[in-house]
Amino acid sequence: MRTISWRSTGRFLLVLAAVSDLLNRAGGPVPRAADSSSGTVASGGIPSLLAESSKLPTAWNRLRSLTDGVGARLSGSPAEPLAVVWAKREFERDGLKSRLEPVIVPVWVRGKESAEMLEPGRQPLVLLGLGGTVATPPDGITAPVVVVGSYEELDRLPREAVAGKIVLFDNPFIRTGDEGHDYGEAVTFRSGGAVAAAKKGAAACLVRSVATATLRTPHTGGFRYEEGVRQIPAAAVTIEDAKLIRRLTEAGHEVRVRMFLGAHREPDREGANVVAEIRGRELPNEIVLIAAHLDSWDVGAGAIDDGAGCAIVLETMRLLAAGPPPRRTVRAVLYANEENGLRGGIAYAESHREELARHVAALEADAGGARALGITVDSGPGGVEMLRDLVTPALATFGAGRIRAGEGGADISKLGPAGVPLMALDQDMTHYFDWHHSMADTLDKIEPGELQKATAVFAAATWLLAESPKTLPRKPPESK
Repeated sequence: MRTISWRSTGRFLLVLAAVSDLLNRAGGPVPRAADSSSGTVASGGIPSLLAESSKLPTAWNRLRSLTDGVGARLSGSPAEPLAVVWAKREFERDGLKSRLEPVIVPVWVRGKESAEMLEPGRQPLVLLGLGGTVATPPDGITAPVVVVGSYEELDRLPREAVAGKIVLFDNPFIRTGDEGHDYGEAVTFRSGGAVAAAKKGAAACLVRSVATATLRTPHTGGFRYEEGVRQIPAAAVTIEDAKLIRRLTEAGHEVRVRMFLGAHREPDREGANVVAEIRGRELPNEIVLIAAHLDSWDVGAGAIDDGAGCAIVLETMRLLAAGPPPRRTVRAVLYANEENGLRGGIAYAESHREELARHVAALEADAGGARALGITVDSGPGGVEMLRDLVTPALATFGAGRIRAGEGGADISKLGPAGVPLMALDQDMTHYFDWHHSMADTLDKIEPGELQKATAVFAAATWLLAESPKTLPRKPPESK
């Protein structure tokens, strides 16, 4: 494992000064609980930990300094090192040693974007290029639009009906009450639509924004190109604009659109995962990893995705550091490049591969700042029941006693092949996809009290996992 020195880049001091100025203008230092070093956590165990975590809206105040002082922080952007220095400084202000572990991240720059419907009548359209899209030609692309609602519908069209045109995937976000599952169903067209359209000879691809509410706000997100398939420009349009285009085509009109995307790529750069830990008192070689991702998309301020998770992890470490250490080591990782590459997760798993057998659990916060419902777990047989017995009495205090099988977070997923039990903070996501990956992902969407309670749940689960005499059952490691 290699650690990174931002001083070696020659810009560390400049970045640190900029962050200091931004933090001061955003509201200054994060308030601390008045008796956070008084030993109350240690003296009272879990009840005191829960009480301590609820005293002040410290998680929201900490989040404020990130969203208002740094803002959007896409990997490879000028804001990324600001966020890295902010996170390192936050750990160290709480008395924790931290380090930066290098991650080579992609650099994609959005550039200027615009779209307009030319026929049957001129109207402006609102779009956001999907993360990683190629640019249109300098004069843009002007072409008729073909509207489909599924891959099957696209497949049924002859190639000549699609070639040279813009394909719009108009697929709604259908809600069943399981927001995470529903998102997975809806996002497939954002993820793979450009490749499917290109295989039919399309000039560009548009997708209906993957969102549960809209005020004509587009939602961006990642997608993938496929080797050997021509790369075409890809963007998300608002729900309103997707519906408009569909209505016009169903009425028999040819819809002609001009779109311009000015995106470009630059050479990869060095970013960093930010790591801090509390060494265990009895089993220091056994590690409970807690995580969030530090990067965000380049629109909005990254409050729900995933600034809230960063605040939860930072506050958890502050709370645990207020008393004697738990039985096992607790390691916090604020990952780089979750949004457009998962390179932070990949880099951590690779650089720590020799010690993954000693990672007894990994818990991620990446579901916003709303009310905590419980924990999802992906482990070996019996893991759900064991976790339920371990944490439910404490978490039920905040109505968060729902322990169920489910995935861990994206960043920690790279630990799964080594058999590490993976968990995620399960939260109310009723409104999460209203704002996700959009300009509306801002601090005002976070209710301070709910974020603080979610922090209490996460901190209690972390402590119990680190303190328990037993560890969760592992899955068999995957063979290489």
